[in-house]
Amino acid sequence: MTTLPRSARSPLALAGFLAVVAAVAVVGSLAATQSRAVYTGLAQPAWAPPSWLFGPVWTVLYVLIAVSGWLFWRASGTRREFAWYAAGLVLNAAWTPLFFAAGAYTPALVEIVVLDVVVAGTLVVFRRRSKAAAALQVPYLAWTLFATALNAAIVLLNP
Repeated sequence: MTTLPRSARSPLALAGFLAVVAAVAVVGSLAATQSRAVYTGLAQPAWAPPSWLFGPVWTVLYVLIAVSGWLFWRASGTRREFAWYAAGLVLNAAWTPLFFAAGAYTPALVEIVVLDVVVAGTLVVFRRRSKAAAALQVPYLAWTLFATALNAAIVLLNP
């Protein structure tokens, strides 16, 4: 049996990373069918973004997350290092059902704080092998930190 050289497998691997991250996005979208109504029905801080902004932002972030993982894979990241990335994807997929489907705003806040730590850890681990992969995690971390602040404000404003 002939195996493809790593360089030939690279586009296939990118497609795989895009597919896995798309699956995370689908989990979130299935759990968020009522997200616009839920979000607009909550008391929000003055700095809360409009609900229409989340879709475009997450679309860009999911592409960056997938490309980041792919770049790290190309840099020969280890399974142990990839555990950070995988944990981030699992936590990312879990937040939307917690917040929007279950209305569990405080548990969602705890969960997103853990996600922040995991994304920061992923960035640090990725930087050891690929600065580009790490750099692509920065917007994701910035957005999750913003989302954490928004989640916290919603918890405080909606007792």
